[in-house]
Amino acid sequence: MKTYSISEVAKEFNLTPYTLRYYDKEGLIPFVERRPNGTRVFKESDINALKIIECLKATGMPIKEIKAFIDWCSDGDSTLQQRYDMFMERKAIVEAQMEELKKTMDVIEHKCWYYETALDAGTEDIHKNTKIEIPIT
Repeated sequence: MKTYSISEVAKEFNLTPYTLRYYDKEGLIPFVERRPNGTRVFKESDINALKIIECLKATGMPIKEIKAFIDWCSDGDSTLQQRYDMFMERKAIVEAQMEELKKTMDVIEHKCWYYETALDAGTEDIHKNTKIEIPIT
């Protein structure tokens, strides 16, 4: 079975070894084994768990809530509903984030068009008589 050092895992996730040690200290990766000298040894299953942790982090989930999820995973089938509900909540949060990002992209695309046409004309004056409405969210 292939194993990975903390440096290899940190590089793979674009994290620092310090961050991985922090995750361990906070109880996010209690499954990571240690060698007799204390160094962490990551297996493929640990890498997969870290992918979920990083995914949850990317949704804005606080470390404390990620820790609760990890604990639920350790508790087994009795927490399946809690874990499902948590992911449904995360899904709704990400969908809302995506909607906000789409609105942001609409504004950016409009401004790109605005400046592209102004550059082509050599002046912003071409937009003087154009009413520009940008929805405010």
